[in-house]
Amino acid sequence: MAVERSFVMVKPDAVQRCIVGEVVSRFERKGLKICALKMMMVGRDLAQKHYGEHVGKHFYEPLLRYITSSPVIAMVIEGENAIAVTRKLVGATEIEDALPGTIRGDLVIHTRSNIVHASDSKNSATHEIELFFTENEILSYPKDLERWIYYE
Repeated sequence: MAVERSFVMVKPDAVQRCIVGEVVSRFERKGLKICALKMMMVGRDLAQKHYGEHVGKHFYEPLLRYITSSPVIAMVIEGENAIAVTRKLVGATEIEDALPGTIRGDLVIHTRSNIVHASDSKNSATHEIELFFTENEILSYPKDLERWIYYE
C-alpha cells in the first residue's frame, strides 16, 4: 500500500459558518486517517509563507486578510493516494467547476470563500505540513478499520 500524507486546512469561512464537522467528516467517511489536527490563528508571517506563490497577484493581499481573519483547522491526512483523493473530495477551486458531491460543490457559493485548502502535490504537502506542524504533533497509529478500506 502506497500511503502518503496531505495537508488540509479548513478555512475561516467554514469555522464562522459552523461547518467544520461536516468538512472533516467527509475525509473520515472516505477512509482517510487524520494524523494531526489543530485549531489555530494563522499569523501574517505564516500566511505569507503559505501563499508565497501568489505574491504580486491581484488577490494576494485580500487572501492574506481572509486567512488571518479567523481561526482555521489545520490537518495532516494520511491514506493511499491521499493527495489525489483529498483533491477530488474538495472539488475544483473555481466554484462554477466544483461538482455536486464535492465539499466545494455542496457547500460553497463564491470562489474566494471556498472553505478548504488541500495540497496539490507531494512537494506542496511536505512543505505545507512542515509550515503548520512539528514532527511531534503528527501521530502514526494503526486503525483496525484500514483492513476494511484497503482489502487485500
